Amino acid sequence: MSNNVAVKVCNLDVEYDKVKILNNINLNIKEGEIIGLLGPSGSGKTTLVKTIIGMKGFVKGKVVVLDEKMPTLKVVNDIGYMAQSDALYDDLTGIDNVLFFAELYGIKGKIAKQRAMEVLELVDLQKHAKRPVKNYSGGMKRRLSLAIALVHSPKLLILDEPTVGIDPILRKKFWDEFNRIKNSGGTIIVTTHVMDEAYKCNKLALIRNGKIIAEGSPNEIITASGGQTIEDAFLFYSTDEGEE
Repeated sequence: MSNNVAVKVCNLDVEYDKVKILNNINLNIKEGEIIGLLGPSGSGKTTLVKTIIGMKGFVKGKVVVLDEKMPTLKVVNDIGYMAQSDALYDDLTGIDNVLFFAELYGIKGKIAKQRAMEVLELVDLQKHAKRPVKNYSGGMKRRLSLAIALVHSPKLLILDEPTVGIDPILRKKFWDEFNRIKNSGGTIIVTTHVMDEAYKCNKLALIRNGKIIAEGSPNEIITASGGQTIEDAFLFYSTDEGEE
């Protein structure tokens, strides 16, 4: 793991209709690190990742991604983003969806087709590559969204609940790929509320009500809470005593 910082978030406040969604968020994410943003629905995880990539504005603070102050288009080609909602073209085939996004990232011709088949095989969709996406199941669409996020081999991969609706065997395959990306120097941000996935991350940020209530490796967070599991730690830090 590098000591270089891939993402730096400083004193970040985000509001929506004058309601504070994120409150004084501070976070450093190193290159070659998998960080899990762990918290219940509505805690602010998705808002945080959207702010990091420049999709959402903020009222206070600073976000720096790959040495560029956000929001900016300069790092678009270095970021892969898999949203909670699948943004796909239903009338196109699976491979045509991947090729479309590959071209947006400047990948064309034989290289694009080769890379498209590589990522489709990774998510176990190679046999369905020429089927229209409107005939895909929900789980298949999630897998296609991951393939698209990976097609340009981004330096920073941001995955918002990537394994929802994915079977355990394929989930393991996904995590094997995430670790391969990490080991090659890539940085990954994963939002999740699945506790067993939290243990797969190098670092966790526990988020509740728009605040980071604990940060560190899974073992560090568990030890500091005096509990036995991530669930114990989350409950501890969610109390008034823990937040103090």
